[in-house]
Amino acid sequence: MTTSPFILVLYYSRHGSVLNLAKQIAKGIESQGIEAKIRTVSARDETESDYPLVTQDDLVSCLGIAMGSPCRFGTMAAPLKTFWESTSINWLSGDLIDKPACVFTSSSSLHGGNEATLLTLSLPLLHHGMLLMGVPYSEPELHNTTSGGTPYGASHVSGLNSSNELTYSEVAICKTLGQRLAITAQKLG
Repeated sequence: MTTSPFILVLYYSRHGSVLNLAKQIAKGIESQGIEAKIRTVSARDETESDYPLVTQDDLVSCLGIAMGSPCRFGTMAAPLKTFWESTSINWLSGDLIDKPACVFTSSSSLHGGNEATLLTLSLPLLHHGMLLMGVPYSEPELHNTTSGGTPYGASHVSGLNSSNELTYSEVAICKTLGQRLAITAQKLG
């Protein structure tokens, strides 16, 4: 079965903020003429997710991966970690070597572990031999944001009321990250 080229946007979201980031990154990817396939790793109830669960074929066939998780004490959420712990066959086969990747996250407070979570999200991607990319400071909103967004990846700060609404800066950073991932995938492909 031949599929058209796509970039996998893999996420786990509990309250919707990470999903909103995923959607904006997907828009950035698709603005470059590549399909973005949004997939999730888990849902408390399978009917809760608007997107299908990720498959092994998604990993093997994708041109690159954007991966996001909420902050959980400076690390990724357990369902996403559990998923990566099941990918040893892909690691042994080298399925992800030299594919570009980026990461994104959301926390409830400005100092809630966004940068630490972005770094820990990077670890399985690096172990799989992926080429990790961030957001360069040529994106002007990195200089203007007072909430989410770092050079390590896109992020959102929901506040204690768990606001899913992204700021202008957060949206711009997501789209830039998605565009950069798509452009890199096209160059490598």
